[in-house]
Amino acid sequence: MPPADTGASTVVVGASAPQSPVTTTAAPASTHERLEPGRPGYRRMSFALFAAGVAAFALLYSTQALLPAVSASFDATAGQASWTVSAATGALALFVLPLSALSERFGRRQMMTASLAIAVLVGLLVPLAPSMGALIALRAVQGAALAGLPASAMAYLAEEVRPKALIAAIGLFVAGNSIGGMSGRILTGWVAQAWGWRAALAAVGLLALACAVAFHFLIPKARNFRPGSLNPKALAKNVATHLADPLLVRLYAIGALFMTVFGAVYTVIGYRLVEEPFSLPQGVIGSIFLVYLVGTVSSAAAGRLVARLGRRGALYLAVTTTAAGLLLSLADQLAAVLLGLVLITAGFFAGHAVASSSVSRTATTGRAQASALYQSAYYLGSSAGGTLGAVAFHAGGWAATVALGLLAVLGVVSITLYGTRVARAERRALVPATR
Repeated sequence: MPPADTGASTVVVGASAPQSPVTTTAAPASTHERLEPGRPGYRRMSFALFAAGVAAFALLYSTQALLPAVSASFDATAGQASWTVSAATGALALFVLPLSALSERFGRRQMMTASLAIAVLVGLLVPLAPSMGALIALRAVQGAALAGLPASAMAYLAEEVRPKALIAAIGLFVAGNSIGGMSGRILTGWVAQAWGWRAALAAVGLLALACAVAFHFLIPKARNFRPGSLNPKALAKNVATHLADPLLVRLYAIGALFMTVFGAVYTVIGYRLVEEPFSLPQGVIGSIFLVYLVGTVSSAAAGRLVARLGRRGALYLAVTTTAAGLLLSLADQLAAVLLGLVLITAGFFAGHAVASSSVSRTATTGRAQASALYQSAYYLGSSAGGTLGAVAFHAGGWAATVALGLLAVLGVVSITLYGTRVARAERRALVPATR
């Protein structure tokens, strides 16, 4: 299905295509056959990137379920403690573009491996942080290290997987993200309840270490990657070209707004559930993140949603589901709050899978940079959502956090409606004046 289904113009490849950010060696006569379901290597690739996704999200959001305990330990407010999450996601957003450029020179596989190794090493040091400032600094370093993974993974998939199987492959990587987010939060919740938040962070570090080892031994070698020397001017031109593409800019904004909702909800939910009328213990709060399983299903099903509804239709469904979940979470009954979280999670992961795969399919050159810009917007949305969500909660309670989320949802709807009008206008322009 063409990219125009998200409400954008069709990308035309011509002689004026932007220069590659690397000076490449001579192109081979033909590329290797790409991976697809049923082909050798596809299953290994799927398991490897699934493991990488688990490690990345478990590490990136390792403190999120522990924020009430971290606040109590350092006598900090919700807003101050939220920086242990926002510093990691913000650093990832800042470093994802330069590290994606390095992946053009040194390879996607090598960049992903190095990113995971450094992030795991820092993850094993995070539990030893002596102060809130040190904890935030270590988390920022960890986020910067993880920046080499997401855009490189998207570019690896775009190069190594057949286009028809790309959405499904990216969906599996995003599903690994959801499993990592879920398992990390559940693990930290119960370990923190028994032995404290520092032991909980150490447990996440060990989980990520196991996933990193699995990734290293499972990931197939890149067969269609062409390395070259770095070309900063071409990189800047490539980035400028992507930012001048209306479709890509809309997709970046959609990713950022979806993540604003998600970051706000899951940064603050622990504070809400630890207070009246719920008063849940830390272990039970951690188990709330079992709803991430819904995200695993919805992201993996994104390809089928697009096939049935089209890309815009899938986005409308995702945003409607997210909004319904936000409104339902306002109730003071635990069952209603849980159902609201289920809907928010399902809508978010479906929307993210559709938007991110659309970026990979739309960019005809500089795919790593196109994906990196999406990831930058996505994680800036996470940082903004986490911090603003905590500030809103401190100022007006859960209702204020929900209002922030609904405002972001309205932004997604507005962008998608605008894209729909653009696509219709372009189709009318292509109809011959006379029949």
